[in-house]
Amino acid sequence: MPNFVTIDGLSYKTPDGRSLFDNLTLAFGAERTGLVGRNGVGKTSLVGLILGELVPASGAVSVRGRIGVLRQTPAPAHGASVADLLELGEALDRLARVEAGMGTEADFAEADWTLEARLDAAFAQVGLAGLDPRRPAASLSGGQATRAALAGLLASEPDLLLLDEPTNNLDAEARALVAEVLAGWKGGAMVVSHDRGLLRQMDRIVDLTSLGARVHGGNYDVYALRKAEEEAAAARDLAEAERAQARVGREAQEAREKKARRDAAGRRDAARGDAPKVLLGARKERAENSGGRANLLAQRQAAEADAGLAEAQGRVERLRRLAFDLPPSGLAAGKTVLAFEEVGFAWPGGAPLLSGVSFQMTGPRRLAVTGPNGSGKSTLIRLAVGHLAPTRGKVTAGVRAALLDQRTDLLADDETLVEAFLRLNPEATDNAARAALARFLFRNAAAAKTVASLSGGERLRAALACVLMSEHPPRLLILDEPTNHLDLDSIAAMEAALRGYDGAMLLVSHDRDFLDAVGVDEELVLPAPT
Repeated sequence: MPNFVTIDGLSYKTPDGRSLFDNLTLAFGAERTGLVGRNGVGKTSLVGLILGELVPASGAVSVRGRIGVLRQTPAPAHGASVADLLELGEALDRLARVEAGMGTEADFAEADWTLEARLDAAFAQVGLAGLDPRRPAASLSGGQATRAALAGLLASEPDLLLLDEPTNNLDAEARALVAEVLAGWKGGAMVVSHDRGLLRQMDRIVDLTSLGARVHGGNYDVYALRKAEEEAAAARDLAEAERAQARVGREAQEAREKKARRDAAGRRDAARGDAPKVLLGARKERAENSGGRANLLAQRQAAEADAGLAEAQGRVERLRRLAFDLPPSGLAAGKTVLAFEEVGFAWPGGAPLLSGVSFQMTGPRRLAVTGPNGSGKSTLIRLAVGHLAPTRGKVTAGVRAALLDQRTDLLADDETLVEAFLRLNPEATDNAARAALARFLFRNAAAAKTVASLSGGERLRAALACVLMSEHPPRLLILDEPTNHLDLDSIAAMEAALRGYDGAMLLVSHDRDFLDAVGVDEELVLPAPT
């Protein structure tokens, strides 16, 4: 099968001089490829290099065929129509002129006569059947805009789909629909994503790390298993290489000490003068020859040990893993944490967003609130923390709660992490704040970073440190779509942290893998908006 994108010996540096790729070689053909890697490792830059938006330091990117691109957040211009959002406005206007009898000779020559039919079919395929392409793009929700952009790609029939986080901000139904579209796609696809459900639809996974790119045949589950096995094997090899180097060093030191003892004995014999000079000379010559051979052997063994260690180190990506014990929350098993009694909410003059919602959380339960976009999940969370008051019914909060949303609004952009920790935990000392942040991998100078300088994953990790490492941690942790915009390593780190939390959790997430990993044992499904 032909390759639509071929990357040969590619090197690239960021504007500040940081090297992202060095001699990278990859190819993308008529298969579905998932591109994964930590935030900051270069996924977005690689996309920019493929599209010609960035210039490599060396190497080449060659493209055969047409690439259709779905950006992470489709952003329509002011006054743009859906057709403009899909970059099909000019083509549809051309057809409209022809149909109205006002087409020019150029219009007839360039008209795509089946475009409208393909677009209608694509809208239906992504769950937007009957969408008018002349509708204002601003009237679409974020999820609808993503679906519409995907439909535009399908209608354009490119050779390679390039999708950048296509399921961010989509509900479970829309995520499943994107996966279904990709499952039936006959061309090539390159999908940048941390959505494990979507990555299970891939034919192969390309893992970008600081060590380069590694191609794994099979879907996400196969990749995750093999990567864990390879990391464990590399760690074992590194440990063995370190032991071998230490052993060679000990043996060389023992050989030097043994030779020093022999030399000392020879000098004592010579000093007594009771041995013939010929014999003493022969002994000295043998010692020098033996010592020379021993030195050469020791040097060779040391060089081999150093080379083995360097090779083993080159196969291990040095990452700090988040792993620690959290302080107990002190939540009693029978304590009522949160209760909703026939709760309803509507904005003044508006239709009800929630109606008749009732549930009770007791003890360290983990409740997931699920449902389609627009069903009122975020409204329910704001009611739970008291940011909104119900228009009907009653909300009872029995314990102190902490809310972590996608924006982590509890942190201020202009404060350092230490300042944020001390503001949220006024009883803590500066040393205690730094120790707590260090356990969440913000060590030394990293604790003095400003919140504004952090990535999305770092910001969420910092917020977790501030609320969970308190002397009196919250007994209810409320999380609103915490995995959006996080890479797979950050998600795994968050899952590891939350598994150690002994309080109650109320979670809103479309990431079923995440909900399972943190031990959700109850689910409240909100109905679709009417």
